[in-house]
Amino acid sequence: MYLFLDRDGVINDEIKDGYVLNPGMFRFSEGVLEAVPLLAQHFERIFVVTNQRCIGRGLLTVDGLHEIHAQMLAAIRQAGGRIDHIYFCPDVESNSPCRKPNAGMATQAKNDFPEIDLTQAVMVGNTLSDMQFGRNAGMQTVFIASTLPDTPFPHPLIDKKYPDLLRFAQDIQ
Repeated sequence: MYLFLDRDGVINDEIKDGYVLNPGMFRFSEGVLEAVPLLAQHFERIFVVTNQRCIGRGLLTVDGLHEIHAQMLAAIRQAGGRIDHIYFCPDVESNSPCRKPNAGMATQAKNDFPEIDLTQAVMVGNTLSDMQFGRNAGMQTVFIASTLPDTPFPHPLIDKKYPDLLRFAQDIQ
């Protein structure tokens, strides 16, 4: 099985109406560093898929994003977890093929890792756009109710709902 994780609101605390613009602004969400080793045991590949409109808006450079991600990956590795690849979409326009909910980042992952079967993949996110991305790519969906706890469930885009990534990781063990 394969796992696709949204970043802001799933891996790290989302900045409401703002962006993580430097490593000092990045804060892991509670339980994430406990969750990632559990997820690494269960999933063959783990990917991060993240819209980063702040790059297209000129608020952050690609190098700056790589610096944030390098810090994130180092902490995940130190905790015993892993991320196999990070995909991001810097585009501002909502209709960009790589921007969630469009499936472009899943297509990129499939091109980079041809063994991936997207029907055997799970998308974990905290927005309905993430859930639509998962559906558009043929994946199962898991909603993390970190930033939108009142999102109704059952919901046609959501297969499972958890309060945080750790609860999901514990449930699949």
